Amino acid sequence: MIQIKKLYKKFGKVKALSGIDVKVQEGKILAITGPNGSGKSTLIKCLLGLVIPNRGSMTINDEVIKNKWTYKNNITYMPQIVDFPPNLKVLELIDMIKKIRSDYQTQSTSDSELIEIFHLEPFLNKKFSSLSGGTKQKVNIVLTFMFDAPLIILDEPTSGLDPVSLIKLKKLIISRHKTGSTFIITSHIMSFVESISKEIIFLIEGKVAFDGSIKKLKSMTKKNSLEKSIAEIMVNNNA
Repeated sequence: MIQIKKLYKKFGKVKALSGIDVKVQEGKILAITGPNGSGKSTLIKCLLGLVIPNRGSMTINDEVIKNKWTYKNNITYMPQIVDFPPNLKVLELIDMIKKIRSDYQTQSTSDSELIEIFHLEPFLNKKFSSLSGGTKQKVNIVLTFMFDAPLIILDEPTSGLDPVSLIKLKKLIISRHKTGSTFIITSHIMSFVESISKEIIFLIEGKVAFDGSIKKLKSMTKKNSLEKSIAEIMVNNNA
């Protein structure tokens, strides 16, 4: 289980996180959403050790993770912004990541299978910098899902994906979830969130505005869709 308590983070005078409390049960899919600047990516980066919080505690399976690194061996992370060496060809990038991670993570799905799923064969010998945004995101998915990890963190994974690729991504998430992986997923796309998760945390200005089931949120706001429920929370919080 992941437990985050009273997490605070400031960047200069900007309060990114203001006392965040989050629990993620093992084997669950938790969606984190909220408007731009609500603290979603900052929260994820604190969990990954990429940003050091000013205050608060973070534990995974009761182990404090602040200023440690070995826990990261059990995490696969798909960043929102894909930033790999531009001159590397796609195949070279895949081979490089496989070599870097082979010491602590085994492959769950072969890279060749994922390449076939997302029709990346024509791009394998192209430089990463020459790819479209959507194709870069497909490569990003391959690099994430070809490894087996207990915790998978996806930061805005739908960015740039066409409808067919989005369906394939959903199938990958559901398939990996069935094998026991825990997911933390940030997204602005409410239809995507509702299709893959039952639990949601909604952030506004670095604070938790809602934490619970999507079913509970709909009941609380008396709305028949997640999108309308979220809009209701934003109106009530003047976001």
